Amino acid sequence: MQAASNAAQKAMGDFPTVVRPEYKARPDGSTMKALAWYGTRDVRLVDAPIPDISEPDDVILKVTGTTICGSDLHLYNGEIVALQKGDILGHEFMGVVDRIGPNVKNLQVGQRVVASFQIACGECEYCKQKLSSFCDRTNPSSLMNAMYGHRDAGFFGYSHFTGGFAGGQAEYVRVPKGNVNLLPIPDEVSDEKAIYLSDVLATAYHNVMDTGVKEGDVVGVWGLGPIGQCVAQFAKLKGASRVIGIDRIPERLAFAQEKSGCETLDFSKHTDVVKRLQEICPGGLDVAMDCGTFHQPKSMLHKIEKTLMLETDVSEIINEMLMSVKKGGRCGIIAAYAGYTNHFNVGALMEKGVRLIGNGQAPVHKWWKEILYDLIIPGKFDPTFMITHRVPIDDFPKLYAAFDKRQGGVEKVFVQTKFSNPPSPGCPTLTRVDEWAN
Repeated sequence: MQAASNAAQKAMGDFPTVVRPEYKARPDGSTMKALAWYGTRDVRLVDAPIPDISEPDDVILKVTGTTICGSDLHLYNGEIVALQKGDILGHEFMGVVDRIGPNVKNLQVGQRVVASFQIACGECEYCKQKLSSFCDRTNPSSLMNAMYGHRDAGFFGYSHFTGGFAGGQAEYVRVPKGNVNLLPIPDEVSDEKAIYLSDVLATAYHNVMDTGVKEGDVVGVWGLGPIGQCVAQFAKLKGASRVIGIDRIPERLAFAQEKSGCETLDFSKHTDVVKRLQEICPGGLDVAMDCGTFHQPKSMLHKIEKTLMLETDVSEIINEMLMSVKKGGRCGIIAAYAGYTNHFNVGALMEKGVRLIGNGQAPVHKWWKEILYDLIIPGKFDPTFMITHRVPIDDFPKLYAAFDKRQGGVEKVFVQTKFSNPPSPGCPTLTRVDEWAN
């Protein structure tokens, strides 16, 4: 799949953009630790050139915190097209400003900042509306344009399908259009509270806001990874009367009950999810949220079709949502889907008048200040609840394997570099993956 997609991309050529993914290495030949993709379930810690200012709007960060995201597992499992050997991964990170391009006037060397996972230009019609993930001018992928009719913004560390930009699972990272894509962090906000503004917090909040959770709603959340856990809490902040979390991992179900006060449904015990929801929620859910994944189908039919590449994605969760919501209900999809699926229940969608909302990649710029200044700083929401582990950058390959298998009760991980601050009070201290995996 990777060879074919890269060949197709090369044949179609690139769309013109205002930034380029390639970066200049530092003249002294200095190197950094970085996590690179080399094949399906083959990620390696490598020595890579430290980036230098390559375009006038660039900012170079010393990475003080990075992490692994559930969507990184799609890369790990080779399910996202246009990956190339040696691609540096990672789209959720923060750091301190190390170098600044001549056009950047709003940041200073040494300033603490968090990066949005998308690279926005700040000037197109979408960016002017803070819809940064829809930026038209930073992703050169003609392959995405051919598949979807349009292109997302460029993303850090997420294959050449989203631009081929080096990611932040590294000790240094180049941030194109750094004057737009970095948010300064006040001194009183810890790294552990700030880093996840980069993606997971904005993604979860966008799922809730875009799908329209309102006072009194009964909400179902499929998938209790970090995004699902945050969606549950944000839904309650917006007035949901009940939140029912659906998963099969015992630690995640217990985590949701303890940390978010969710009701839970274990689909390994209640294999007919729709029937069980109808029993515990007569009349149906008001809102259903897909915070799960498509790469682990439940039914044998989808397993066979996906193995044979007769579909790229699986419709099981979406169909469960369509069947579980009441007539006129709302279904939001924030889980990452990439291509095509079979057996989609379009009849239920139409006949029940369901509003099926593809939330899209979350526009981080639209939400990150609101989350920081209206929720985190006033103490209404504390993102550190989801951090279960802290590991060194050297453990990244083992972390991917453990995270993929959901070992050790892992939810969200803070990955430290040589530039990281010590752990904040109440947050996990440094461990090695070998100590808690398996």
